[in-house]
Amino acid sequence: MKIAISCQGPNLNDSIDPRFGRAKGFAILDTDNDSYEFVDNTQNLNAPQGAGIQSAQNVAATGAKVIITGHVGPKAFTALEKGAIKIFLTESGTVEDAFSAYKNGNLEEASGADKPGHW
Repeated sequence: MKIAISCQGPNLNDSIDPRFGRAKGFAILDTDNDSYEFVDNTQNLNAPQGAGIQSAQNVAATGAKVIITGHVGPKAFTALEKGAIKIFLTESGTVEDAFSAYKNGNLEEASGADKPGHW
C-alpha cells in the first residue's frame, strides 16, 4: 500500500508540511516493497485557488490510499474522499515520525475538514 505524507522537503527526516494543498511536496512510501519517492507540489504553492483539489489529484495519481498531513480544507477533503484516500492528521515531526505513528496506530482518521478553505 502507498502512503503519502505532506512534507517540506524530499528527505524522510524533513518536517511534515501542515498545509495539504500548499505543501512543498509529498513523500510516497510504498509498504509493499519498502520504496520511497518524493512528488513535488510546487505548482500549487502559489495557486490562487484550487490548490487542495489539485494536490488531491497529485496524491491520487501516485496510487496512495492514505494521506498524512497537518490540516485539510473542505474541498481537498471531498476530493480525497472521492478518491478513496483515507486522511490522517498530525501537525509535528518528520516524515519518518508520521509514518511510525501511523504504523503504530497512533493517528486517528479524519472525519471531515479541520480548516476552512483558503487558509
